[in-house]
Amino acid sequence: MKSSRPRRKRRRVLRTKTCRLCENKIHVIDFKDVDLIQRYQTEGGRILPRRVTGNCYKHQQLLSAAVKRARVLALVL
Repeated sequence: MKSSRPRRKRRRVLRTKTCRLCENKIHVIDFKDVDLIQRYQTEGGRILPRRVTGNCYKHQQLLSAAVKRARVLALVL
């Protein structure tokens, strides 16, 4: 039998995401920096979105351009 009390929904504590590239004061993302680029990609080679990584708009644009350049030169998938 079901209980007569309604269940309460749990609230999630949201942590504000900060741009790691802004914290480390990285202003230019080089397409030859494979270690940095691979942190922001899945194993299949897709670029992780801003809502997952927490990057700011500026760095996400620089990152996506660097990933695309590295793909052309076959440095990353």
